[in-house]
Amino acid sequence: MTPLRAGILSALVTLVADQASKFWLLKGFDLARKGVVKVTPFFDLVLAWNIGISFGWLQNDGQAAQFALMAVKVLAVIALAIWMARSQTRLATLALGLIIGGAIGNGIDRLAYGAVVDFALFHVEIAGNTYNWYIFNLADVAIVAGVAALLYDSFLGVPAAKAP
Repeated sequence: MTPLRAGILSALVTLVADQASKFWLLKGFDLARKGVVKVTPFFDLVLAWNIGISFGWLQNDGQAAQFALMAVKVLAVIALAIWMARSQTRLATLALGLIIGGAIGNGIDRLAYGAVVDFALFHVEIAGNTYNWYIFNLADVAIVAGVAALLYDSFLGVPAAKAP
């Protein structure tokens, strides 16, 4: 399989897994009705609607703001797709596929619901205080993993063979 096909496959797998998990949690499991579901002592399922971007930045549910966020997302996905098509390493191509699949997954949420569906909450209790990580979803995990893989590939990966 060519690196580009592998990158496209990683984007598709990410997109399908993200949308399937959200669909199941919203419709099948009915997370909205159940509220907070404790899975482990440090992990809960909880429904959160993120109208902004990463970590709740730019919170605005106005139609113009949502349109602007979608426009930025479309431009970012196009730029990432061009980068992926020109990528010289398999790892970078797979990483870009993860980022693209995650971005499209969150974009679909924004179109379908007017906000991104977040549901995963990690937390820890230390000395009687509870510390929470931001609520996230599988698309967010894929984006972070993709960025980490791009950084690894850029700084520690094997250099691509040079053309003669």
